[in-house]
Amino acid sequence: MILYSAISRKNISVTNFVLLGLTNQEGYNEVLFLVFLLLYIITLSVNAFVMMIIILDTNLHTPMYLFLGNLAFLDIFYSSVVVPKMLVDFLSYNRSISFSGCMLQIHFFHFLGSTEVVLFSVMSYDRYVAIGHPLRYSMIMSPKLCALLVLNSWIIGFFHALLHMVMTAKVRFCENNLVEHFFCDIKPVLKLACEDISLNLKLLARVTGTLVTSTFLLTFLSYIFIGKVLINMRTTNGRKKALSTCSGHLLVVFFQYGTAIFTYIRPYTDTSLDQDRAVAVLFTAITPTLNPIIYSVRNKDINTAIAKMLNIAPIKCKRKNTAHTAIM
Repeated sequence: MILYSAISRKNISVTNFVLLGLTNQEGYNEVLFLVFLLLYIITLSVNAFVMMIIILDTNLHTPMYLFLGNLAFLDIFYSSVVVPKMLVDFLSYNRSISFSGCMLQIHFFHFLGSTEVVLFSVMSYDRYVAIGHPLRYSMIMSPKLCALLVLNSWIIGFFHALLHMVMTAKVRFCENNLVEHFFCDIKPVLKLACEDISLNLKLLARVTGTLVTSTFLLTFLSYIFIGKVLINMRTTNGRKKALSTCSGHLLVVFFQYGTAIFTYIRPYTDTSLDQDRAVAVLFTAITPTLNPIIYSVRNKDINTAIAKMLNIAPIKCKRKNTAHTAIM
């Protein structure tokens, strides 16, 4: 109801937009369709499989896997906001999208993306508690606190996206409806406005900048504390075990934050849209595919759960694995 009201109240002269796509080279469309279809199938299947494993195996009903399950859920729908429409457009001459559809795509893209960014900082705090306070982990990361952290991530993401969607929907668009992108994102859509958009760009830089910067600093702070714990560890083996819990998360975090900062915080220019389009491929199609692989491929708990589900012998480990001490 909120989204519908925000979109429908605006008296607009443009009723639909036309997405110009990923490339102007028509000869590559069939190849790109197959590549992105394969990536999308992998994204859906791997993330859905991770969610299924976490749901079915009671040994994985811990805070870390609650967050990881939410991340897999986000990646499925984050990619689904953009990729299916892009696949259709690769094989179609009609690349139009309605005004309402465009605004909804903006909302859900930023809703799921910003929720994921907040969730990354929550996961870094979880890693700090697991490494720095292992004996108090279950008490600190209580089910109530974990549910509250996840809920807050979704609420922050929703209202962050709602602000940008409403402000974009209120802009007046005249005749030009050609969006220089393969999906409706804020900057390429605002470029078509026939009125001053300085307020929109300031909000994008400051609000999104604040969200990205604050969550990045919280994540960075957690890893500073983790670093202090590692320095004080007496054994090399202990450091290796602790580092293994963080390596995958760090890789995903820097990849996600790097693309977000490059796209939404740097100053807006006409030439930057081409760069944004290239970078957008990373966080709409590639990152959702890599996330579950990076988090799960060396995760002994998930490997054990898969082996149990498939009724095969798991890989033998020298140490007993626990949900709060092994993420990779």
